Amino acid sequence: MKLAFYIAKRYFFSKKKHNAINIISGISVCGVSLATLALVCTLSVFNGFQDMVAYFFTAFDPDIKITSRNGKVFDEEDSLLIPVFQHPSILAYSKTLEDKAIVEYKGRQTVVIIKGVDESFNKVNAIDSVLYGNQEFILEDPIVHYAIMGVELVSVLGTGVKFIDPLQVHAPKRLSRVNMTNPATSFNTEQLYSSGTVFEVNQQPYDGQYILSSLTFARNLFQYDSEISALELKVKDPKSVNKIIKQLRKELGSNFIVQNRIEQQADVFKIMEIEKLISYIFLSFILVIASFNIIGSLSMLMLDKKEDVKTLQNLGASPRLISSIFLMEGRLITLFGAISGVILGLLLCYIQIKFGVLSLNAVGNSFVLSAYPVSVHFTDILLILITVTIIGFIATWYPVKYFTKRLLNKQ
Repeated sequence: MKLAFYIAKRYFFSKKKHNAINIISGISVCGVSLATLALVCTLSVFNGFQDMVAYFFTAFDPDIKITSRNGKVFDEEDSLLIPVFQHPSILAYSKTLEDKAIVEYKGRQTVVIIKGVDESFNKVNAIDSVLYGNQEFILEDPIVHYAIMGVELVSVLGTGVKFIDPLQVHAPKRLSRVNMTNPATSFNTEQLYSSGTVFEVNQQPYDGQYILSSLTFARNLFQYDSEISALELKVKDPKSVNKIIKQLRKELGSNFIVQNRIEQQADVFKIMEIEKLISYIFLSFILVIASFNIIGSLSMLMLDKKEDVKTLQNLGASPRLISSIFLMEGRLITLFGAISGVILGLLLCYIQIKFGVLSLNAVGNSFVLSAYPVSVHFTDILLILITVTIIGFIATWYPVKYFTKRLLNKQ
């Protein structure tokens, strides 16, 4: 094996008799290198978008969220929840109640999600970081209840950040049938006043549908007493989230669903993972096509080195050794292309992270970021190296065996 590697290395770096073989060998390395570079950059961009989405969700979603597996709400006084309130790793918790309602303002109407929260909500979620206007998290006082709306919803209703007239909020009465002769009597109506504050998390489901108000207001509107739709938790050590979730799932049993941030937005991240997988598969096919250049390079090299093969045979070299030399040559082309592709890919990723060369903000200012986000993961780099190596080795094995056999039979 050492002899085969030594000879293959000499063939790889030395100048061939025919200049075309050098060119074809260079094209083979460049083909593998460019395909590897494309894999590194593409997967890193997908990672960047995933990290970006996760960053924006953290401003609105808690570390851990507990919901009922049976129905929309559960009783906050349920004895099963005692271990949650007493858990030493829980820094703070917030009780929330959310449901759909119709909001009306000066003739404009739209369906929204009213999320009633308690006074600990801003301790559990980083909501303060996405508040604009007065930037004060005020939901109620002894006289009225206040609304903190998403910026898109403000635009839809035409209220502005600060509005004088209250919002009229309508929700179906929970325990009564619809009165077909007078449907208006089948709705509860409450009023929300301007807090002078709005939020923006750059996610349409939140900015365009959600209104934050007090838990008391939500219970009055939806006719609940001590029920809540979720218990949101903030942990002392974010690294221990998965461990805490395992403990809570065991203690709460099958009646409750316990989720981390990623699981709370499972649909979004699942779509992004599928897109990343499809991109990986397509680029791997391109890599397979690029690997066929190695076959041409090796076949040309065998023809160029047939005198050397004859000399090696006369010196007692076995067919296996000769075959190993050209197999090693193909592996060197693959490895050199893979390593150079990874290095160039990482360099391009660094340039994009540092300088934001590829811009997203070509037209207007409608994008959250001005440049493509990039995040390099070690597991992706390892996967790419394994993929390139396996494809390159498979692409060279059969052709080398076939051409070596024919070459030796002609000697």
